[in-house]
Amino acid sequence: MAMSFQKPWFLARARRRFAMTRECAVLLPRVCAALADPRQPGSDDTCLEKLLDWFQELTLFDSTVQLVQDNPCLTEFITSVLALPEPSPSILSFTLRLAGILAASENRFQHLQQEKLLARLFGRDGPLNSAVWEDASVRSGWVQGVHNMMHHQPALHLLCSGGGIDVIFTLQGDPSLFVASAASQLLVHMLTLSVESETTKPLSTKDCDWPACAQMIIKRIEDSLQSSSASHIEQSLKLLTSLFGSCRATWTEVLWLGVAKQIESFLTEETVQVQHMLANLLLNMAWSPVFRDTEGSFWALVTSALEHLTPVQAGPLAVGILRLYKCPQDVRIQALTVLLQPMDCILRAASQPLEYAGLLDESVSDPVTVESLLSSRSSCANLLCQTLAHLEQLLSLSRLPVDLPYTSLLRSLMTILQFCNGFLSPASPLGSTISRILINCFRVQRSALDVLAALSERKGSDTLIGSLFDLLLAYLESPNTSPTVLKKTFQATSKWLVRLQELSCSNSQGQQTEKILEDVFLVLQKRLCSPCWEVRDSSLEFLTVLIKCLRDQDEFRQSLLSSEVPRITENLLEDPESYVRASAVTAVGHLAFITYFAPESPVVGNQYNKENTVAKLQEILSTDPEGFPRRAVISIFIKWLRQGCTGQLEDTEQFVSRVIQTVEHDLDWEVRLGGLELIEVFCSQTICQLGLPQCPYAPVSSAVTSSIHWNESLQVFCRAKLFSFLFRSLCDCDKPVGQRACDVLLGLRSNFYPVSTLEGSQGTGDSAVGHGIAWLQRTLRQGSLAQNFPTDGSNGVDFQDPENMMLALGAIELEELHDELNRSSDHVEKSPQSLLQDILATVGTIEENEADCY
Repeated sequence: MAMSFQKPWFLARARRRFAMTRECAVLLPRVCAALADPRQPGSDDTCLEKLLDWFQELTLFDSTVQLVQDNPCLTEFITSVLALPEPSPSILSFTLRLAGILAASENRFQHLQQEKLLARLFGRDGPLNSAVWEDASVRSGWVQGVHNMMHHQPALHLLCSGGGIDVIFTLQGDPSLFVASAASQLLVHMLTLSVESETTKPLSTKDCDWPACAQMIIKRIEDSLQSSSASHIEQSLKLLTSLFGSCRATWTEVLWLGVAKQIESFLTEETVQVQHMLANLLLNMAWSPVFRDTEGSFWALVTSALEHLTPVQAGPLAVGILRLYKCPQDVRIQALTVLLQPMDCILRAASQPLEYAGLLDESVSDPVTVESLLSSRSSCANLLCQTLAHLEQLLSLSRLPVDLPYTSLLRSLMTILQFCNGFLSPASPLGSTISRILINCFRVQRSALDVLAALSERKGSDTLIGSLFDLLLAYLESPNTSPTVLKKTFQATSKWLVRLQELSCSNSQGQQTEKILEDVFLVLQKRLCSPCWEVRDSSLEFLTVLIKCLRDQDEFRQSLLSSEVPRITENLLEDPESYVRASAVTAVGHLAFITYFAPESPVVGNQYNKENTVAKLQEILSTDPEGFPRRAVISIFIKWLRQGCTGQLEDTEQFVSRVIQTVEHDLDWEVRLGGLELIEVFCSQTICQLGLPQCPYAPVSSAVTSSIHWNESLQVFCRAKLFSFLFRSLCDCDKPVGQRACDVLLGLRSNFYPVSTLEGSQGTGDSAVGHGIAWLQRTLRQGSLAQNFPTDGSNGVDFQDPENMMLALGAIELEELHDELNRSSDHVEKSPQSLLQDILATVGTIEENEADCY
């Protein structure tokens, strides 16, 4: 349901919210005078941008003339800038954009017109014909100013009658890409506005009567397309591409029919080379229902483009067509053929005669073209990487609108990878050439491995799984495999190992699976001992992924635990590289699910000492000089706690208490934040176990029993020394820590204080505890200024006493603290008043002690 932004009550509230305050109205004339004074130093561009944003807000819900009438300094400022013989480019650009914002409403437009300001800014007598026009920022400001005010017919007529259309078309070829792009977008906007605001009846192909402004733009487009200038043709094609991508109105078909024949001729035109522009144009049209749902000449043109464009040009069009769910079947087949042609060529080049079925029965374009591109060192890798990227895009779709020949595609990918590593000696001359070009081509290897990983989720390629793992293992073992390619190989291998386990569950491939896992762990042992830290790191990440996906599989657990991988992984906790130590922590943490926490652990004897491992991780948490390993430890402890594993290690309460006492002094805010998450999980689990009604899995108990449980829970939390860390974290100098601590405390209060009893709990009386709670409230209001305040009870608050903490939870104004912590740290500095003061301070017109310079 659309929100009714035009309802009177909404507009009135919005106007009040965005209205100019009295303080700003006092400062604005001085700001305008300072900005228009050429003797003053130029104001910071960031301040000018913020000032324009503020004016956008002021005018967003107020179309009346009141803003310029109540603040005559605005028109005086524009007049002053226009009177300057050599205005600063940045101030002139600002003025043009400001005038456009003010003129966006028809009422204010007419007011500025009466002052004769708009024609002087945007007409022939304005900056267009001055020396300052050479500055790109002025041209950019002019375009943006015009775009800002282009919301009504009077603005259109001003530009059309003043020669503005010619200027904008010229700016499409501006040396500044930003200006050129903005000019093209402006023409699209003006054409759309003209047709949709000035047409009295729907346009049709038989009876087309374009409005005057639209007619001028369309005539320029048609003339450009028929010119011999490649740059003019490209500009018009960009404009049409943008138009068809943003506007889905039926009149776009009328416009298209007027230029279709000319654009079709570009496919075969040799004198003007603009074919590279056509794929995006046709693709944007294909996504528009105006063209997609027709059976006319449009799809015939798409077919012709797929046939005539080069493989590199046609690739983006082909994959875009294949992503469409509504498309003629013959066009879809042709697009698939274009996309797969390079992969088919690879298969055919690998062996002659062809040993296996190819990917394609016939080609759309001449196979010689693809062969010549693959035979060239300059184009081979580019074509293959583009094709592979497009295939990965297709395979990422949850539902493919087209059937891919998965087995042949997998064979082609394996062939590419064999070419790249020199594992294949092709018999054909083409294959030998491609193999020489691709040897050690890391770019192609990475792209092919990405597609290989994506293929693991598609059924139909299982017959090659043995050969595939031979290839992957060869890549994992090869000393020529670069660290980045090795990482991609690990990712593909993990995906296919998951697929292998699925297959072994459904058929008798247990022996093959066992052998592959054994080979994988042998290779992994070597890689974990690599002298290259990136390789050790990738190997540990690979191990972690495997454990996450396969830890419930008996074959996997037995193969892993019978290898040297767990021992080497624990040794890497002392690696000299911090990234490796962090990855080792994560891997050891996940190994624990197999070695310690599994219901029926396959470990025999005392090979793995769980207390020793926990002690190692806690030592890393307290002593490692780098933040990454410490963050990894707290993340693992949270994971263990979430999955209920810590009870098997030791008493959970003591475990959490020990971790928190270490974490609360950590210098890394992410580690402290992890400590708060650990507390949150622990509190939730403790309350659930003790049976409070708030827990959905707990039986509803009587008020008396609940009271006992509350006291029991509080005693547990106080013994674990959680509250001192929670309350002190509210004053943490890193805001995310304070926000999380406040959320946890609010959650605890909601459990201990039902809504009906909270109001009566606010008072604390004149007791020593009451004075202590009042001190705590005052301290917390100081925020980060009070960080590390004492929690030893010396100020009357005992953070380990359940009664004290019960009172604190009820009395401390946590909602107020929550709002303060979630408020932007620069909310004062971001105010319009502060912005105006900053500008005045920059130009030196107010006293230093009045400035609010942040």
